[in-house]
Amino acid sequence: MKILRVENLKKIYGKGETRVVAVDDVSFEVEEGEFIAIIGPSGSGKTTILHTIAGLEKPTSGKVYFYDKNIFEMSKKELTILRRQKIGIIYQFYNLIPTLSVEENILLPIELDKKKVDKEKLREITKFLNIDDRRKHLPNEISGGQQQKVAIGRALIINPTIILADEPTGNLDSKSSNEIMQLLKKANKEYKQTIIMITHNLEIAKLADRIIKIEDGRIV
Repeated sequence: MKILRVENLKKIYGKGETRVVAVDDVSFEVEEGEFIAIIGPSGSGKTTILHTIAGLEKPTSGKVYFYDKNIFEMSKKELTILRRQKIGIIYQFYNLIPTLSVEENILLPIELDKKKVDKEKLREITKFLNIDDRRKHLPNEISGGQQQKVAIGRALIINPTIILADEPTGNLDSKSSNEIMQLLKKANKEYKQTIIMITHNLEIAKLADRIIKIEDGRIV
């Protein structure tokens, strides 16, 4: 089943001499349970594509369908709810709240949605990510790799339809990068999690089921 359909996506910044075509007529589809890597050099437009899919940026033209509904025809409120309930986002720089514990950071989307906390699900995720013994620690008390695991946990806790990962290993050493990639693969296989990952690293991209290569805003 198709989860996502991107049609003729275009994003232009600036005008005249400062005009930059960041994304140029990009189209692709994502099936349920797929692990896709979007690869390209810095400035190729891959992060803009990811942000547009998440509804964080509006395209100049083109459409993004989430289960056959164009997300840019949704109201701001509908789009916010879609992101909070259906899309798990993992950032390169973790984006954890420094004053919240590991457990509180993971549960943040649940709290924002005013939903009941499933303690069994939380324990399952922290064990899956091997951070169960760090649940009460603050972000500055754990390593970069562990912080990225917390970010993955925060994405998984909502049982998202899709996870969007923006350079999830870009800030980590090779050992931690390896571990994070194995966890994403495991989430894809064991949780049947659909994942779109942005990376500039071909070796990391090879762990995905399919690679989409972007250069100068276009699929090549």
